[in-house]
Amino acid sequence: MNFCEPFIRRPVMTSLLMLAILLFGIIGYRYLAVSDLPNVDFPTIQVSAGLPGANPDTMASSVATPLEKQFTTIAGLDSMTSTSSLGNTSITLQFDLSRNIDSAALDVQSAIGAAASQLPANLPFPPTLKKVNPADQAIFMLAVTSPTLPLYKVDEYAENLIAEQISMIPGVAQVGVNGAAKYAVRVQLNPKALASRQIGIDQVEKAIQNANVNMPMGTLYGAHKAYNLESNGQLSDAAVYRPLVVAYRNGAPVRLDQVATVIDGVQDNYIANWINGVPGILLAIQRQPGTNTIDIVKNIRKLLPRFYSILPPSIHLSIEYDRSVSIEESVNDVKFTLLLAILLVVLVIFLFLRNASATVIPSLALPMAIMGTFAVMYLLGYTIDNLSLLALTLSVGFVVDDAIVMLENIVRHLELGKAPLEAALDGSKEVNFTILSMTISLAVVFLPVFFMPGVFGRLLHEFAVVIISAVLVSGVVSVTLSPMLSHRYLRPHHEHRQGWLYRTLENLLDMSLRWYGRTLQWALRHRVLVMLFGFIVLLGTAWEFWKIPKGFLPNGDSGRIAVATEANQGISFDAMKAHQQAINRIVQADPSVVQFFSGIGGAFNNGMNNGRAFLHLKNRPDRPWSHSPAYDYLVTRYGSVAILGSLVKFIRPLYEHHMTIEDVIHELQPKLDNIPGMRVFLTNPPSIRIGGNMTKSLYQYTLSSPQSDDLYEYAQKFETQMRTLPGLEDVTSDLQIKNPQANVVVDRDKAAALGVTPQQVEDALYSAYGQRLVSPIYTSSDEYWVVLKVQDQFQSDPNMLSELYISSSSGQLVPLGAVSKFTTSLGPLTVNHSGQLPSVTVSFDLAPGVALGQAVSEVEGLARSMLPVSITTDFQGAAHAFKESLTGLGILLVMTVLVIYIVLGILYESYAHPITILTGLPAAAFGGLLTLSLFHLDLDLYGFVGLIMLIGIVKKNAIMMVDFALELERKGNITAIESAFQGSMIRFRPIMMTTACAIIGTLPIAIGIGADADSRRPLGLCVVGGLLFAQLVTLYVTPVFYTYMDSFLKWRRGSKRQIVSEPAGAAVLTPDGEHLAHN
Repeated sequence: MNFCEPFIRRPVMTSLLMLAILLFGIIGYRYLAVSDLPNVDFPTIQVSAGLPGANPDTMASSVATPLEKQFTTIAGLDSMTSTSSLGNTSITLQFDLSRNIDSAALDVQSAIGAAASQLPANLPFPPTLKKVNPADQAIFMLAVTSPTLPLYKVDEYAENLIAEQISMIPGVAQVGVNGAAKYAVRVQLNPKALASRQIGIDQVEKAIQNANVNMPMGTLYGAHKAYNLESNGQLSDAAVYRPLVVAYRNGAPVRLDQVATVIDGVQDNYIANWINGVPGILLAIQRQPGTNTIDIVKNIRKLLPRFYSILPPSIHLSIEYDRSVSIEESVNDVKFTLLLAILLVVLVIFLFLRNASATVIPSLALPMAIMGTFAVMYLLGYTIDNLSLLALTLSVGFVVDDAIVMLENIVRHLELGKAPLEAALDGSKEVNFTILSMTISLAVVFLPVFFMPGVFGRLLHEFAVVIISAVLVSGVVSVTLSPMLSHRYLRPHHEHRQGWLYRTLENLLDMSLRWYGRTLQWALRHRVLVMLFGFIVLLGTAWEFWKIPKGFLPNGDSGRIAVATEANQGISFDAMKAHQQAINRIVQADPSVVQFFSGIGGAFNNGMNNGRAFLHLKNRPDRPWSHSPAYDYLVTRYGSVAILGSLVKFIRPLYEHHMTIEDVIHELQPKLDNIPGMRVFLTNPPSIRIGGNMTKSLYQYTLSSPQSDDLYEYAQKFETQMRTLPGLEDVTSDLQIKNPQANVVVDRDKAAALGVTPQQVEDALYSAYGQRLVSPIYTSSDEYWVVLKVQDQFQSDPNMLSELYISSSSGQLVPLGAVSKFTTSLGPLTVNHSGQLPSVTVSFDLAPGVALGQAVSEVEGLARSMLPVSITTDFQGAAHAFKESLTGLGILLVMTVLVIYIVLGILYESYAHPITILTGLPAAAFGGLLTLSLFHLDLDLYGFVGLIMLIGIVKKNAIMMVDFALELERKGNITAIESAFQGSMIRFRPIMMTTACAIIGTLPIAIGIGADADSRRPLGLCVVGGLLFAQLVTLYVTPVFYTYMDSFLKWRRGSKRQIVSEPAGAAVLTPDGEHLAHN
């Protein structure tokens, strides 16, 4: 059966079919969204609750625990972690990847409602939830600063004007406000002034609440008019609060400004943020999944002129970060790599065929496959991103294979003297089953990826679909367009006068064919040695796979550095502020940094002693050169010499390079380490952050136990020992239990005798030191608060607590010291839970040259050697996903091979021949793994993709040899050795062409062209190295294994013919067509 015949005889139908594929591909390409990576959505919900002034233990026990108990009843919850610090609790819920985040959010909201009755009654706001995607970073950041206006004025413009307008742009998920400085009226009490006038703090609080009201008052309905009632109950700013009457003493009013300082300020005084060293607000815009990053950024930029015209001149609005720039650069670099690969593959085809028409025919498979794939991507809602374009780049090397096989066979029939139509019909009929086998077996290589769970499966899902689509479209093109064009435009070579290039290349190909024939004869005479070599390669593959360092996702160079700072526990806000500003000055002076954001305090930083910063670097070509002593020597020695000096500058890239993100980190780290009293952690943030918890270092290991005392004791010892592991650096933890705390111990008997209750004591303490929100202020644009607190000079020392007075039941003021005593101790700065149990998370980074797999093994070994069974451990985030993926990757490789075997067995109706076709896989894997080892690279996600690609590409060569050998055996009465030899010789040229195309097509990836190309190099090197080694091995191992398998089948059928003994009558054709007898 020749299913190519209708397309050969009906060129109009074939042309219109290809035109339709091209047209739909162009339309799909125009509407495809652009992103840096495929949409990987981790259903994550973050629940936040705040109780200003509450200590971490109170937040953990009264807020976190009731909520956690309700959350555990939600289906599909994978992990739950919480962090409770001063006045804040944050709970992160990570759901199974199959769970819909919208339905999960409804369940979480219901759980919050169920827990409401168990939460503190004085919680100012109910807990809020936010759907987050840890894998999706901000795409655009705007900085709002002012050198003259107070920060709360800047915040009002940032939140109520800019953020609200941007959030309405289609595709924007949320606008995060970093460094929010929300307006508040701050009432700072003077305890001495209150005591001298016999006024309690609770009286001030009630006076403010009674004076600031916003109640409905109704309507006056007259005979002819109706009047809405309005009063001046709402007080809006500090000026109108100052004359507020708090009490009457001796017949005279005591006003608020007589016992307190009333100012316009911010709701939380213990937050500080800087943008490029200037206080300001940072707006971080995130996109919705599946939307076009570049289009969203363009729409945001269109709004900027409007903002500039509305904002007062004293407010500066500037672009802090634009992710679309790096995405466009990265995607354009991959597009360039794709075009370069196409040009190189077409050049290889031309060098093999030396004919323009013959070159164009298989080359048309490239644009058709790419356009057809774009149409499929659009229908499935995929994006143009680095992985999808990388898949297309890889496919360039082998989508032409089917067309090359078709073309080469038709040309061979033309050379036999057949007419073009007859050659097209006979040649296509001869190889259409071969092409079908090659196409289907290559497409099914990626089918197991669809069943792979976790982040690897999500990332590779789109990659697999893109390659499968390209392969299937190219298969369709090779059996439709290629034979039709061959019939209409190909002519025998003797009809054309050939030039010197054609003759030279033809002689080279003939020489290589004769050399291959002689070496193949030797291999067929020494089959045992060949099989022994193949067995050694198989063992070497297993050993290489076991020993090669395993990595996860390459970090690449995003142009951003995450900075975490940590000071001693108990540090004051002012001291921490000074330390953070010292870091700001060092960062601002670095020539590689173009902009930065820095902040301390707030819920974002767990504890007063922690800070954060994000550095945005210059583009790689604009960064300084890395330092090289060898180049410094050349400049010193020869730089002043005219000609030699120019030469030295010309060869500089051989010695130095523009600084990578790792170079910048290594340059900054020693400078920041010199700041006394601070630990600074610099990390290169991954392109996809797995897990919702932010830690100081990149990888996390969590210890949890119901016994917190044992947990904290062993966690400290474990962290100390982890610092000694050679593969780790920047080891730290979130254990903070040595924070100074002042204890107020109430003498209940004395308190009762004086008419004071413990509740009144804690109420007074909360109002004095907790930044208590006592009364709301409603405006047309937002809601603000009156914040109550004592003046700063009355809270500098625990001894100042004696200055506080409490109203008794009799109305008299009682000194706090009369009913309580004061002590100091150490307590927690943060309280962390994992799965409802107390937990400690130790975070770490990798030392240079250390793979994640090695670090994971070291940490697990240390935990087994020193932690008791009462403490459970587990990796979190990327380390957890990596550990899970190790098992998944091995299973996926086995599944891939089994699926190919099943498909080939169905196509050939044989159990044995698929094994012959798969004999080249160990050699390909060995070559790929060996290449990664030689270049000191880990087997990471990209390297693993390279292994899968090798499985699909290498077996195509074996299919061509085996399929032709079987056909020869069926047609003539020849031995297996003869058919293996002839099949290998006849298919040698298309095998060399297809392999050369695959290698050349992947070479730009292996070399590493473009921005962030280093992260893609493992894939290219794995494929190139694997193909080179497999090409040398499979050309001999596959024919030899074929003869053994054929002998086995004949023995199974009871044949008397003894191929294995190789009698003297058996013969093999030489490259010159002569017969060579075997001994």
